[in-house]
Amino acid sequence: MANKTILVSGYAQAPKGTGLSEMLTWIGVVLEVDCFTHEIVDADGTFITELARNFFKRRVVGYRLTDGLEGLQNAIELHYNTPSKNALQVALQAAFQRYAEFRQSGKG
Repeated sequence: MANKTILVSGYAQAPKGTGLSEMLTWIGVVLEVDCFTHEIVDADGTFITELARNFFKRRVVGYRLTDGLEGLQNAIELHYNTPSKNALQVALQAAFQRYAEFRQSGKG
């Protein structure tokens, strides 16, 4: 049986006075999640540099959303020292909430 995945996203306002806010109004994250294992299998974000996108991806891919939001938030807290850290955490929270709503809907 092929894996069934869902795409969820979350957005937050980019912090004022940062390079990100000069280019984009919002920071966004997109997560592809396996509906059976609840594991993030791929991820992307609206970051300025490829390095930041790859760093984000390495931090979140493999995380099981059934382990709760706290583990994702802690990964950001521990490994990010950027002006957009709080906005990133808000965007992740929104994506996590969308996945939780999807699961509650009985579709997944």
